[in-house]
Amino acid sequence: MTWLLLLLVLPLVALTGHTVVNAALLRRPRATATTTERVAVLLPLRDEAARVTPCLTALLGQSGVPHLDILVLDDGSADGTAEVVRTVAGDKVRLLTGAPLADGWLGKPHACAQLASAAGDVDVLVFVDADVVLAPGAVAGGVELLRSAGVELLSPYPRIVGAGRLVQPLLQWSWLTFLPVRAMERSPRPALAAAGGQWLVLDRAGYERASGHAAVRDDVLEDIGLARAVKRAGGRIALADGSALADCLMYTSWAELRDGYAKSLWASFGSPAGAAAVVGLLVLLYVVPPVAALVLVGAGMLGPAGWALAAYLMGVAGRVVSARATGGRAWPDALAQPVSILLFAALVVRSFALRRRGRLAWRGRPV
Repeated sequence: MTWLLLLLVLPLVALTGHTVVNAALLRRPRATATTTERVAVLLPLRDEAARVTPCLTALLGQSGVPHLDILVLDDGSADGTAEVVRTVAGDKVRLLTGAPLADGWLGKPHACAQLASAAGDVDVLVFVDADVVLAPGAVAGGVELLRSAGVELLSPYPRIVGAGRLVQPLLQWSWLTFLPVRAMERSPRPALAAAGGQWLVLDRAGYERASGHAAVRDDVLEDIGLARAVKRAGGRIALADGSALADCLMYTSWAELRDGYAKSLWASFGSPAGAAAVVGLLVLLYVVPPVAALVLVGAGMLGPAGWALAAYLMGVAGRVVSARATGGRAWPDALAQPVSILLFAALVVRSFALRRRGRLAWRGRPV
């Protein structure tokens, strides 16, 4: 038993060290940047009347970008989204009416492709979701970092706020813990790619070479798919810590989070077997140690219990490092890492189950 627990501690020590290294290597956009490039901010909306106002207000308050065009596309909303946009922004944005969904396309790629086409002759495309609120210098900072990093696609991830404190931080934690960030940026392999669609900054020419959102027209994870398309076209991608310049209120309730994860988790692993392997490993590393510690203490086996406790604490340490690096809340959330993993496992199972039954949908459209 002691040797088994020791074998759990050692990988967790290595993973925590990798998290520390990744956190230190992360790029960060500057809040005081300026750019003279022609930039189009593109905002796709579908039934976002209740949450789009802070996003729009923030976009209208951007600084350091004298040549900025803001395009908003209303993608068949039934809740008065377009009226809210007109009230908040007036003629300061270009409000487009989305075309009917074309065969073979999913909703978001279709909306983004229309926005990119309407942007015209610009140098940089900035895609933003309605649940993201950017600081005044965020757009300029993203463009400056895109150029200084020498990449075609930059994915600055925002600080996650709102519902799902136990689950939402796992996305950024998983990148920092398991993804070789610098190797991913340097490697030309499309399979080694990551991106978050809440805020993407793209060189227009690189986007076109990659065939834009047409390349990911039926991809549920269109953000990662777009990053892979850029690599296939010979471009480079990079992640960045945008938590100081952007907040993202993805979900306001557990029900929203559950349904949001259901539509895409199944596509994150390649197959049910892949999902089972990943979830099984996470449970072994992060759930088994604290359970084993309690059982062993009850049995009076204090030595092995100490190793089990050490493994649990290393998992907590990795979560703390991730939270500190991404503007998240470290305490007491990190202590609940085993609970987070179990909730994530349940969401994965639900996503595959709904996929098998053909019951996945988002905003009234089947996935």
